[in-house]
Amino acid sequence: MAQASMTTTSDTILKNTAQRCRELDIIVPTFAQMKEPSSSNGPLGERLNGTGLSDSDPANLFRITWKNEPVAEGGGFNSGNWIEFPSEITGVPTRIVGIVGKHFPTGSHKVGAAFGCLVPRLISGQFDPTQHKAVWPSTGNFCRGGVFVGSLLGCESVAVLPEEMSNERFQWLESAGAEVILTPGGESNVKEIYDEVRTIRETRPECVIFNQFEEFGNAVWHYHVTGALVDEIFRQIAGPTDRLAAFVSATGSAGTLAAGDYLRTLHPLLRVVAVEALQCPTLLRCGFGEHRIEGIGDKHIPWIHNVRNTDTVVAVDDEQCLALMRLFAEPVGRNYLLNQGVSSEFIEELSLLGISSICNLVAAIKTAHYFELDSRDVLFVPLTDSMDLYGSRVEERRQTQGLYGEPLAAADFSRYLQGIGTDNMRELSYHDRKALHNLKYFTWVEQQGREVDELERLWDPDFWTETYAIVDEWDRQISSFNARVGVT
Repeated sequence: MAQASMTTTSDTILKNTAQRCRELDIIVPTFAQMKEPSSSNGPLGERLNGTGLSDSDPANLFRITWKNEPVAEGGGFNSGNWIEFPSEITGVPTRIVGIVGKHFPTGSHKVGAAFGCLVPRLISGQFDPTQHKAVWPSTGNFCRGGVFVGSLLGCESVAVLPEEMSNERFQWLESAGAEVILTPGGESNVKEIYDEVRTIRETRPECVIFNQFEEFGNAVWHYHVTGALVDEIFRQIAGPTDRLAAFVSATGSAGTLAAGDYLRTLHPLLRVVAVEALQCPTLLRCGFGEHRIEGIGDKHIPWIHNVRNTDTVVAVDDEQCLALMRLFAEPVGRNYLLNQGVSSEFIEELSLLGISSICNLVAAIKTAHYFELDSRDVLFVPLTDSMDLYGSRVEERRQTQGLYGEPLAAADFSRYLQGIGTDNMRELSYHDRKALHNLKYFTWVEQQGREVDELERLWDPDFWTETYAIVDEWDRQISSFNARVGVT
């Protein structure tokens, strides 16, 4: 639904775009190269050797992958970054594995979603970086990812996000030179973001909106890149009788959940589990409210959420996530975990979990309890970002709750890890899924101007098969565009 004022033909736009990319020495990676970046070695590898992970160098477009070496500068590629949570943390025999988002540029996998939204328009003559501005509505990481990807492609960006998000997000956007528009409220106030976007669309013809909640490029990227990574890791670590039991992810824009659609094609018994905040139980109870788990959206069903392929809903208490944040981040909390038998090596890995990652971990443990999963079952969660983005939240808790002592660490460990149960879960029947799908009407048809027949099309499984298959055409267009640019 993004609109832009087009006073020139798509061929003229392509000429402008190709010239801009030529001037900036840009080669656009294909989705296949982000899925398997080792195919991008050679001269590119030599260039990356001198480039920091989040430097504003177009070569970092090739680092939009789960397979970056976990170093800040000069790294190449590996087979993926993941951690497996020990039973001393989870309390269940199930193998829970987290795929690590910290080692993307900007420290979050949202650069992949931003690439999936922007690049198909850029290489098809629908976005002119010499005339247009890319608008990134978000509750945090997506607008950071969009601004970063846009800067690598020579595009100006506008970030739209709630005023109550963490300070680290605003500091990064300011340092990146983006135009920043603040909307009222916090994580739950997605409609206020949409309202601002509507105003931009009506008053600023130079702006093109990339709304992650409705852009299928977001889901396509995760389907092919994230989904493939999970399957690869599973095949590396699984025993001969192990089962890929579930993919568990906070809904957010629902892009990451598309990885579950991919995995289902290879593992038919897989469960796709959508996670949200208990304080805003839209999927669980058609509810609403405010919460503090940054980055997971709320109060509506994203247009790109394939609800028909979602098996279970889990709601997680935001207080539980913030308490575990301190347990995992504070020295006293880490020492307590060490005394509970958690290895010092793994405790160091806990910094890889941001607040939404902790939410996903809690939901995964609940899923393991609910479905009585055993040691042959392997369950995956995305660790979207790390504690690098939430130091201010830890400091806020210190200011409001005081120093973190051992009694509080013991209480948090007992209540919020050992005490995890199967409350606030909903296993979805066919009609449950259809009812949640129908909730899209109120946001997308009544508020955002979609048509009813478009909504009905989303219930057709063939629609999603066709949508995910578009990646082959996009890769062909990227290759054709790169040939036109002529950078080697």
